[in-house]
Amino acid sequence: MEWYKEEFVVSDDKDRINLEDVSKLLSTTYWASNRAIETNEKSINNSLSFGVYHNGKQVGFARVVTDKAVFSWILDVVIDDNYRGKGLGQWLMECIFEHPEIKFTAFALATSDAHDFYKKFDFKDNACMTKPLLSN
Repeated sequence: MEWYKEEFVVSDDKDRINLEDVSKLLSTTYWASNRAIETNEKSINNSLSFGVYHNGKQVGFARVVTDKAVFSWILDVVIDDNYRGKGLGQWLMECIFEHPEIKFTAFALATSDAHDFYKKFDFKDNACMTKPLLSN
């Protein structure tokens, strides 16, 4: 699937994901700064992965580990520093929640520093943040 907003695209097409760009983005985070590129590749291949693109350049990434029926775990949400403040992270999350394969699952994630960001999406703050299951 693809979503469009001005000159930006969010896509779940794994063939569009630039492994080097994703690894560079993740290297700036506290949770994946030392993760090997091979590990990133394996995690992308075994997840529902989303890229954010600006004129073809990858500027964001997120992935979801899911059974596509009941539960989805959101991981590795990151936007390039040069593109922050444009609402891309919020839009990326909205695209994830709209994805038809996971739309009706319960969502969870873990964060050490973005609680306020995720509360906007009805995540509850506890050991891990959870978003209630939607009915289909």
